Amino acid sequence: MDPKEIKLDEIINRHKNDNGPLIPILQGAQEVYGYLPAHVIKHISKATRIPVARIYGVVTFYAQFRLTPVGRNLINICLGTACHVRGGAKIVETIEKELKIKDGATTEDGRFTLEVVACIGACGLAPVISINNEVHGRLLPEKIAGILAKYE
Repeated sequence: MDPKEIKLDEIINRHKNDNGPLIPILQGAQEVYGYLPAHVIKHISKATRIPVARIYGVVTFYAQFRLTPVGRNLINICLGTACHVRGGAKIVETIEKELKIKDGATTEDGRFTLEVVACIGACGLAPVISINNEVHGRLLPEKIAGILAKYE
């Protein structure tokens, strides 16, 4: 049996008798697989007797869940008010051009996934990006290539 599937079964068994088990099961499954592939959702459905359609409804409602694989480095670009006012759109444009991907996409080599978010919570450093939860602030478009080069 696949080691990931064994871990998934452990997560399901740990939570299936909880009140409202779906979110912690999905969170655990995503930790194991990195995202929620269709076969994992079907497995969770069968084990919990929660219909697949309901699981997809939860997965697509909450931004924390992913249905596609994520790159080795997750870039969150803030476009909240402070970042937007201080040039966040130029940062998005620069990163999209540099990586040749748009919001929600992953580079062909699997190195980066790009996500535009509403707020990172570092408004005093606007405009801001976060790469693997490491915050880079007071950005200018000319700084982007150097920052990206630090991540394999």
